[in-house]
Amino acid sequence: MNILDDLKMQYKLGGIVNKLIYWNVACFLISFVLPGILRIFNVDLNVLQYVSLSSNPSDLLWKPWSLISYAFFHFDFFHILFNMLVLNFASQLFLTFFTQKQFLGLYLLAAVFGGAVFMGTYYLMNMDAPIVGASAAIMAILMAVTSYQPLMEVRLLLIGRVKLWHITAVLLILDLMQLRLENMGGHISHLAGALFGFVYIKALQNGTDMSLIVTNVISFFANGFRTTPSTPFKKVHKNYNKPVEKRTTSRIVTKDKTQQQIDEILDKISQSGYDSLTKEEKDFLFKSGK
Repeated sequence: MNILDDLKMQYKLGGIVNKLIYWNVACFLISFVLPGILRIFNVDLNVLQYVSLSSNPSDLLWKPWSLISYAFFHFDFFHILFNMLVLNFASQLFLTFFTQKQFLGLYLLAAVFGGAVFMGTYYLMNMDAPIVGASAAIMAILMAVTSYQPLMEVRLLLIGRVKLWHITAVLLILDLMQLRLENMGGHISHLAGALFGFVYIKALQNGTDMSLIVTNVISFFANGFRTTPSTPFKKVHKNYNKPVEKRTTSRIVTKDKTQQQIDEILDKISQSGYDSLTKEEKDFLFKSGK
């Protein structure tokens, strides 16, 4: 199994967090690699211009997707590196208490809310600037789990054990301190995302799960593209024939053994991670998934 097959298998077996990290990295690479390739053919293309969220509301008329797409693109390497590290950290804590559907719903809703607050603030201040980055959605995830379990202790490298609310408080204070600096729009969206994460948890504790908005929309479009099988003509009368017994023992046993081996490998992944698999186990799992 080569590196590409290994990445495909990790994407296939990984949860929604793994997929979101893949999507963010893929979008980042596209925004930098594609313009370089087109430049060879004397075509000048700025990908971020078409996916970034502008503070000018009229720009939404020609790129309405930017209210979501801005949260999957990043300005430079260190921008995406820091965001993906925080996303991986916050997501592990969040998924300890909540589901993957709630995670995805909160991520997307917070991105929209953070972008809308950024646009409204800049419009009122008569300022014009674009933003990119997943920080608003990530801050919502971190703030949500902090609001739910503020006294949870986590271990940080070189620091040791600290309470979760200490980490979140430091990040929020840094955003507030840099609010009047160059990237003011980004810090506004960060704070808006954190606010949305707090409101989401309070609403959830009161019985309202706002992530169902995203789940229902995704289910609507997923079911809309499924073809409904046609109902066959039903016979009113039919002759009864004694069914002929078929010997299918060998096929069932083979299927059970294969499934049992797959289950054992998946249990090993859940306990020790994908990297703990041997080359033979990875190859077997990859062939079984085809």
